Amino acid sequence: MKFLRTTLGPKSKSELGMILPHEHVFVDLRTPDQPGYADAETEDVVRLMAPEIERIKKLGVTALVECSTGGVGRRADIDLAVSIATDFPIVVPTGNYREPWIPEWVRHASEQELEAWMLRELTEQIDEIGFQAGWIKLSAGDDGMTALETKILRAAARAAAQTDAVIGSHTIRGRVVMDQLDVIEAEGYRADRFISIHTQEEKDFAYNLAVAERGAWIEYDHVGRAGDDEVAELVIRALEAGCGDRLLLSHDRGWYDPALPMGGTPKPYTHLSMVLLPELRRRGVDDGTLMRLTHDNPFEAFAR
Repeated sequence: MKFLRTTLGPKSKSELGMILPHEHVFVDLRTPDQPGYADAETEDVVRLMAPEIERIKKLGVTALVECSTGGVGRRADIDLAVSIATDFPIVVPTGNYREPWIPEWVRHASEQELEAWMLRELTEQIDEIGFQAGWIKLSAGDDGMTALETKILRAAARAAAQTDAVIGSHTIRGRVVMDQLDVIEAEGYRADRFISIHTQEEKDFAYNLAVAERGAWIEYDHVGRAGDDEVAELVIRALEAGCGDRLLLSHDRGWYDPALPMGGTPKPYTHLSMVLLPELRRRGVDDGTLMRLTHDNPFEAFAR
């Protein structure tokens, strides 16, 4: 049986309903060498973000995937505190972002050391916090992977191959995604265990299809950030092209930002439930398809 690895332990499909596959509870987009990077009081984050979690619980959302990875302020301890305060499971990644958001220790680590680090977080626990990483989050440069980003990806593929963890990458261009899939397959892992994050940013729809046809997940995670007509039309286009079983939908919203006074103003995780799904239904998308997009696909993508 497969499980979602969360802050509150493994969760089976029967324990879950709707899952948001790309959100943020806490993120710091400053580089790790900046003063105050990823520094915040846990109580302040809980105070700001717990109400956002409570709102989506009332809408039937049962889990979300935290996409803040190494290099952009991952704070698994804070994710856990928010999770406990709201009794709501959060899926936290291992891995690291792209240049220049790469800490010195990752820059100087060998592939073997990075593989061992990710493997430990996937199979034992993140730091000493007490729960396993649920997946691997990476990124690649817009115009192609650097040597350092390729090193991280190779290590990730090796760790993932031992755990069946999914690898998700913030990658803007479809041709770079295809290069990443080449690297993953060369390391003995599978394209169907890869998520092309921000697929909507590749405006050549043929690349969206090519990534899905290769077996990878495509993720339209601009719900509530782009116009509703634009998002709905893109989703329907993907469905009509036969990509419904490889499609993920989310907001890429939140979050507590320690670079802003009092963490800033969070953007709600509610738009998918309250606006986009009713709009897709109005346009003729049936309830079974909507259930697949919001319940089944996220679980299948992240469970192992």
